[in-house]
Amino acid sequence: MQSLGPVTWQEKYSGRFCRCRLDSNTVLCAEPLTYMNRSGRFVAPLARYFKIPTENIIVLHDDLDLDFGRIKVVARGGSGGHNGIRSLIAELGSSDFARVKIGIGRPKKNEQGQGMPVDRFVLSPFTQTEQDQLEDIFARTDLALKLFVTEGISACMNLVNRRHSLSV
Repeated sequence: MQSLGPVTWQEKYSGRFCRCRLDSNTVLCAEPLTYMNRSGRFVAPLARYFKIPTENIIVLHDDLDLDFGRIKVVARGGSGGHNGIRSLIAELGSSDFARVKIGIGRPKKNEQGQGMPVDRFVLSPFTQTEQDQLEDIFARTDLALKLFVTEGISACMNLVNRRHSLSV
């Protein structure tokens, strides 16, 4: 979260995490250092160690099915084909964690109807146009996280999922 200021990161369970305050809430921010499709191997032991209930976990991830820059919050659900989410569900033993889905869109198709393979697309660099939008996307994601922590998942979904209502 951009607004948390300087934090001290610690490493444990193949990832890094920091504790910070948001209003009167303690927040644990965590980043797996594993391959994306093994994210659960970091998140699940960390959640057990800190006794974090699954419903208090919110995961940020890319989503091919959302247009670039669109943000959508969901309370729970399946993996939607996302291998990182699949790993989290398997390792946590539950799909009852919230997600902030950040749209990356699908690869553009040429005149023959062919596009870049998805595995290459998700690892490719952003275009300059996309890079120019990242600051705004990060700010809106930051606001979504604040809403989740301070207002809860329902209020967060109600505000964020209205297509153009989340502005900073």
